[in-house]
Amino acid sequence: MADVQTPSPEKGKEKKNIFLCACKAVGHFFTNIGKGIASFFKNLGLKIGRAFKNLWMMFVDGSVGTKLSFFVCGSGNLFHKQFGKGILFLITQVAFALFMILCPEINNTPYGWKAIQNLALKGNYKTFFDPITLTKVYPDDSKLFLLFGLVTISIIVLYVIIWVANIKSSYKSDQDLKAGRRPSTFKQDMASLLDNRFHFLMLTPTAIAALVFTVIPTIFMVSMAFTTYNDFDMNAATDLYYKNLFHWNGFTNFIDIFQGNTSLGREIGARFIPVLGWTMVWAFFATFTCYFGGILLAILINKKGIRFKKVYRTIFILTIAIPQFISLLAMRNLLSGQGPINQILLNLGWVDSAIGFLGLNTSGDNPYLAKLIVILINMWIGIPYTMLMTSGILMNIPADLYEAARVDGASKTKMLFKITFPYIIFITTPYLIGSFVGNINSFNTIFLLTGGGPSVIGGTYKAGETDLLVTWLYKLTIDNGEYNTGAVIGIFTFLITATITLITYRRSKAYKEEDTFQ
Repeated sequence: MADVQTPSPEKGKEKKNIFLCACKAVGHFFTNIGKGIASFFKNLGLKIGRAFKNLWMMFVDGSVGTKLSFFVCGSGNLFHKQFGKGILFLITQVAFALFMILCPEINNTPYGWKAIQNLALKGNYKTFFDPITLTKVYPDDSKLFLLFGLVTISIIVLYVIIWVANIKSSYKSDQDLKAGRRPSTFKQDMASLLDNRFHFLMLTPTAIAALVFTVIPTIFMVSMAFTTYNDFDMNAATDLYYKNLFHWNGFTNFIDIFQGNTSLGREIGARFIPVLGWTMVWAFFATFTCYFGGILLAILINKKGIRFKKVYRTIFILTIAIPQFISLLAMRNLLSGQGPINQILLNLGWVDSAIGFLGLNTSGDNPYLAKLIVILINMWIGIPYTMLMTSGILMNIPADLYEAARVDGASKTKMLFKITFPYIIFITTPYLIGSFVGNINSFNTIFLLTGGGPSVIGGTYKAGETDLLVTWLYKLTIDNGEYNTGAVIGIFTFLITATITLITYRRSKAYKEEDTFQ
């Protein structure tokens, strides 16, 4: 009778330790996220508290002009005979008051306090009398309500900043007088903008442009995630005048993403976790295959004794020289069901039917093959970039490090893993993190190669097997008009990329020891 082999206690203990380490790593990851969020809000609260404390101190300690400037902008500057600044601050307050009270309209949608009121998104339709047609009906548009409301809030924030600056300016004049100095004149203030405050002059227009073209559109799109804004529900409205209206629905869209309880059985939630999982798998392999593949290729080409180095570099650089979308579309045509590769295989009799390399044929295509192919094609496109960057780094590694290692008797393999790889990784850590985040949002590769296919059996609305969060977001918004659900997915994508970037970069040696290499 053969002896029954019992599992070794050491092996079982080792597996248990690996599992515990993995659990601890996951727990540590989420703990850091929680601590980071808590620290952010704690610091924000402290800063707001200090700001109010400073304002109260200025009110108590300031002159009569400073106290008046809390209520009428420019009073403190006029009190200190700084007429230029005082008049500008006063004009700003008057213009803001008129803006908020008169509520100017564009496209029948008001700004000012009415825009704040319209943020409730309780739209209706308006009737205007016209001398020719007698009546005209203009339905409200919730998109404009939301946009104009956000713009109005931004103007209020800018006014608050100017209001605080008006108080600080007056208080500074108070301190100058107490110290025996004359308060600065308007001419001196303008001259300082071209001297020691030149950075303020240059950064202010940039900050305003960022607010207008980046911050407000971002907040607008984030707000969509908490509304009922989608083409299907809006077009299903029975009243023609309510087709442009949507409303707030809180966290309903977020709950639907995880539970799959979306209206009309579209099963968005049923595909979220699989798409998220494939997105992370894709980002991992697309990043590290190109990263380490490029490093190994650069090491091989730059190895002493290799001839025709320039020829090899030129061959690989051709992939960069050709526009990426042309390369991707060319590969898509080569690997399609009617493409040359399938035709050659069929003519040779090696296959009985065309192979769905990229899942472009039917919903029955092998999704794992399509995923493998897109990763391989991405290597062909991405490795040359890393190769070029690594080649430059290899040429700048101090020769003293290798010389000292040889004196100590280190082998070439040991020098590779103890000197070359650590040096390259130290230098390229920010690039590696950026590549990982970029691959999470890698729209072109997936969209141009597979279009998200192969499709999932049993549904036409669901995301395809190779869809990433970003390509699925495109389908939801452009193809299906699910703007609210697309906004939710966009928020999750941002949270994932921002969290990974901040945590990994701040914990890397490139961040902690940016001026040294050990």
